[in-house]
Amino acid sequence: MKHALAFDIGGTKIYSTTIDETGAVTGEIDKFSTPKTLDEIKSILKTQISKYEDKVDAIAIATAGAVNNENTGVIGSTGNLVQGYNSIDFQKLSTKKVFLENDANAAAWAEYKIGASRGSKVSVLLTLGTGVGGGIIINDRLLKGKSGAAGEMHFKMYPDKRRKCTCGGWDCFEIYASGTALKIDAEEALNDKNVTTYDVIEGVKQNDKKMIEILNRWHNDIIIGIKGLTNLFDPDCVILSGSMAQFVDIKRVEEEVNSDIVTTPTSVRLATAGNYAGMIGAALLALERTV
Repeated sequence: MKHALAFDIGGTKIYSTTIDETGAVTGEIDKFSTPKTLDEIKSILKTQISKYEDKVDAIAIATAGAVNNENTGVIGSTGNLVQGYNSIDFQKLSTKKVFLENDANAAAWAEYKIGASRGSKVSVLLTLGTGVGGGIIINDRLLKGKSGAAGEMHFKMYPDKRRKCTCGGWDCFEIYASGTALKIDAEEALNDKNVTTYDVIEGVKQNDKKMIEILNRWHNDIIIGIKGLTNLFDPDCVILSGSMAQFVDIKRVEEEVNSDIVTTPTSVRLATAGNYAGMIGAALLALERTV
């Protein structure tokens, strides 16, 4: 059975483990704080690769940022990674094939192969965390676009410049559907810059009407975005993953989306591939392409 050494490179943590061609994690999960310099990031990768290179068939990296269609490099990194990250020549890190994929795309593939969208020809995955990532599968293939950057959730929600997004634009889906968005909703409603998403969730548990209104506003924006995505892609299902997905009323979202779309009904589901879906998806993609 083939194995890959898989990494998940994010703005705060780097994870690494070995994964086999069924998607099973076969090694210990190693975790590192994401360094602030390129040399330190490369040092972590090289050290891990040197330990496992002779025992695996490929190196698979799920990473923040858009990845080119050759799956060899990052073409657009995010603001939470060190400047110049997209200049790393990942292929020089190993004698084995090094395969890269955007982390949300990789997670979407894991859900399609072993998780909540298994058996679905067309699916959309949304990762709801500090930001929002996306992965779209159409007829059993990842939608990559002309350059590899398809699936970025920065379509416009409103036309009148209400909120500036982390990407530099205005009123993107990400700045209304993320954990950051829920905090902004609370700040605006309560006129309190110190309020947190945890305060909102705890308030909802205590049946605080104001906090319930704030959470409802967040839900409404998520619903608006999913309606648009459903009308565009006509998916069998929309999968919600990430740390904020647990706070989404899945039943309500599915009902409201299906009440106001022009396509046939879709299914809204929580992700099931687990916390390491990015690494699993990247490993499965890499091993599928390893002869």
